[in-house]
Amino acid sequence: MSPLDLAIVILNYNTRELLRRCLQTVYASQGDFSFAACVVDNASADGSAEMVAQEFPQAILIASPVNGGYPYGNNLGLRHFGWSDQPGAGNPAATPRYALLLNPDTELPPTALADMLAFMDGRPQCGVAGPKLVRLDGSLDLACRRSFPTPQVSLYRMAGLSKLFPHSPRFGRYNMTYLSPDVTTEVDAVVGAYMQVRGEAIHQIGLLDETFFMYGEDLDWAFRIKQRGWQVWYNAAVTVLHVKEAASKSSSKARYEFYRAMLIFYRKHYQATTPRLLHWAIVGGIGLRGALDMAGRRWSQWRRSLRGARSTG
Repeated sequence: MSPLDLAIVILNYNTRELLRRCLQTVYASQGDFSFAACVVDNASADGSAEMVAQEFPQAILIASPVNGGYPYGNNLGLRHFGWSDQPGAGNPAATPRYALLLNPDTELPPTALADMLAFMDGRPQCGVAGPKLVRLDGSLDLACRRSFPTPQVSLYRMAGLSKLFPHSPRFGRYNMTYLSPDVTTEVDAVVGAYMQVRGEAIHQIGLLDETFFMYGEDLDWAFRIKQRGWQVWYNAAVTVLHVKEAASKSSSKARYEFYRAMLIFYRKHYQATTPRLLHWAIVGGIGLRGALDMAGRRWSQWRRSLRGARSTG
């Protein structure tokens, strides 16, 4: 048996100060369990890797020479702990009982890790679990409990019905806004900012799909795990702070990858069973929404730069 209960993989890209705080809270964790933290630095230029090496020598540090994206970096950490890309490969007894994907822009309460381990230990069919994630202003990070973006759910989202009727069980399914954040419940997926996965499930389905760059890979992982009969749970009894988008800052690259991930997920899991008319509506809707989003952001950037030029002129 592996001596570790929990393998924590923290993927970092230019978030040195947040990463420092995240690691401080990780190593202040309380409870009777064993863990190891692996920081994978995706070619940061802010001295993140040097900070980890100097201030957290107990952490495993993998300094990637390239920024290969979110699934690429997390897979480097997961492989370090013994998991394989190939489903069914390797020895389950030689790897930790659980893996945790943890964003560097999170802060853990002292008992969060112990409580989440106990939560999954008490549910043998639970393959994935995540806590309640809250933003700096105290609001819920809506991505912490989700339904899969089926063609129907995606259509409601793109048509704006999920925002118009957030409390409707039909139209509010994308982020489950119809359900109180304080209700612990089985869900389709949790977000990769804090995604705890049973080691046995990883052995069965393999690692994250590196076709994705950022966004969507956590949904895809949860989808494949559920296909093998495991459950996914949202645990409202544990609350974790999530700054969110600290590395991407809602950049144009991040927005592009968001819509690209939507297309990849749809084509991988739903295109084959979607009627042709609905298929083109979904593909066209994602493309149109993405184009409008990107154009709107470029317009806003241009106006800000113009105002800046006038103020300094």
